[in-house]
Amino acid sequence: MKLLPYIDLFLHYPKHANASILNQFTRQLTTLSSLLPTKPTNLNVLCTKGQLQEALLEMAIQGPEIKFDGYNMLLNECVNKRAAREGQRVHAHMIKTCYLPPVYLSTRLIILYTKCERLGCARHVFDEMRERNVVSWTAMISGYSQRGFASEALHLFVQLLRSDTEPNEYTFATVLSSCTDVSGFELGRQIHSLIFKRNYENHIFVGSSLLDMYAKAGRIHEARGVFECLPERDVVSCTAIISGYAQLGLDEEALELFCRLQREGMSSNYVTYASLLTALSGLAALDHGKQVHSHVLRCELPFYVVLQNSLIDMYSKCGNLNYARKIFNNMPVRTVISWNAMLVGYSKHGKGVEVVKLFKLMREENKVKPDSVTFLAVLSGCSHGGLEDKGLEMFDEMMNGGDGIEAGIEHYGCVIDLLGRAGRVEEAFALIKKMPFEPTAAIWGSLLGACRVHSNTNIGEFVGCRLLEIEPENAGNYVILSNLYASAGRWEDVRNVRELMMEKAVIKEPGRSWIELDQTIHTFYASDRSHPRREEVFLKARELLVKFKESGYVPDQSCVLYDVDEEQKEKILLGHSEKLALAFGLISTPEGVPLRVIKNLRICVDCHNFAKFVSKVYGRRVSIRDKNRFHHVAGGICSCGDYW
Repeated sequence: MKLLPYIDLFLHYPKHANASILNQFTRQLTTLSSLLPTKPTNLNVLCTKGQLQEALLEMAIQGPEIKFDGYNMLLNECVNKRAAREGQRVHAHMIKTCYLPPVYLSTRLIILYTKCERLGCARHVFDEMRERNVVSWTAMISGYSQRGFASEALHLFVQLLRSDTEPNEYTFATVLSSCTDVSGFELGRQIHSLIFKRNYENHIFVGSSLLDMYAKAGRIHEARGVFECLPERDVVSCTAIISGYAQLGLDEEALELFCRLQREGMSSNYVTYASLLTALSGLAALDHGKQVHSHVLRCELPFYVVLQNSLIDMYSKCGNLNYARKIFNNMPVRTVISWNAMLVGYSKHGKGVEVVKLFKLMREENKVKPDSVTFLAVLSGCSHGGLEDKGLEMFDEMMNGGDGIEAGIEHYGCVIDLLGRAGRVEEAFALIKKMPFEPTAAIWGSLLGACRVHSNTNIGEFVGCRLLEIEPENAGNYVILSNLYASAGRWEDVRNVRELMMEKAVIKEPGRSWIELDQTIHTFYASDRSHPRREEVFLKARELLVKFKESGYVPDQSCVLYDVDEEQKEKILLGHSEKLALAFGLISTPEGVPLRVIKNLRICVDCHNFAKFVSKVYGRRVSIRDKNRFHHVAGGICSCGDYW
């Protein structure tokens, strides 16, 4: 006979039933329990053995005899097993037997409900408490904070400050994780002042939460200040500061700090390595990435999905798609982030066919639903891979709503880029006019680039003027518009654009390129004179210029922003960071070794042509990763099809 229905009947018995009725009902349950093969033993034994259902039966049998120890054991077992339904039975038993739980047991109920994502029930218990201690407040604040209810957590913390209860280090560490948006960050700064006044700043939990808050708000210098002041550091605080640098794109700083902390004896976990791999992805430091991968394997760290996703991303951004795909194929479980990382990798390399194949495989496996990032990667892959019809088909599929994903402005941007790349400039312009979003500078810039390539001066002039209104400080827009006018022979307009640029005092973001050799990253800036081998590099660059001119290379002087003579323009072009990095690669590596260069901005037309001549004259494979994509050059031909 099943006894749980009788337990439920007892728990819902009228609250004010007299003692004789309750005793009579308890005797009935005792009689029913004799039908069990083995009569239940005491609660302690049952809870120790993990026999929660039997323990609940024993609770019902004992009725009002259950006191603090019994409830404590039952609630601990419910918390350990995340057993919300069973916990509610224990809670109901307290109510029906008129047992008033002390602060400790009420707090255990709050913890149980928050762990089982029953925040409403947890808040009801909290509000019903006649007396609360700091643990009760912290448990409720933590429940809100961990489940993304930042405003509720902060509001409750303010109530705590107005009460007679003093927050402790765990309260501060908990509430700081809710100080995320702009208003939350301002409150976080005020909380930091409270922490300082109450001497909690040097506590490891509080310090880790503080530096994490500052790092997520982009205030990395404040985060570093907190980190350096910690009297002791654990893996959480070390990982938080490394992750902060990596998320802000300060990749070299993240790598340097990791190496320093390693020398100081820092222990790392899979989150630390995932954060480090993010930094190495930004640097495209393949040798360092391989070293980290080997270290993870030697340490036999658990291969959590987040770490495998980071490895896929790192190998893809370092130009090694084969390694990335090997890790992807060997994953026992793939999340949508895993699929997206591999799709984005293929897309950035212009492998449109591989993007479509992988997306088809994702559909066939049908284990993970695609999200908006998935479609963005597929559309971008079709654009970079020249798969115009397939990209439009994917966009139509998305617009039909089969996957429940609405097209965002980024998806429209990919389609506009795809149409522009295919020479369908008028269609791209029409799509911008009718899309349900205000076009961004990136979308107008994509169309302007298409107008330059396909010599559409009419639309290009309109788009260029819009861009100069939206982004008057972006030097690239002036250059493209100027080149568009030059291609149409409109020299007066060319001169006007250049003069406008000088009038606005537009400063171009410094170009920076780097190349990794023997696990050392060599960085070059335009006309850089800081590298230890600068004389050799400039000598080699001049030698390359002479040799390439003999092979048909003509410097594209339209890429120079300044109104100077041709000889000076040629000198400026030769000092571009990509050319210096390529020259350094040629003098520092054996013949036939591929060259991998990374650029922080979009590569200019002249440097792109220069790289093709390096490949053609020296028989080297050249790989350049710029702001938008990879350029794989072999035999003087680039994978981008001279469109980027």
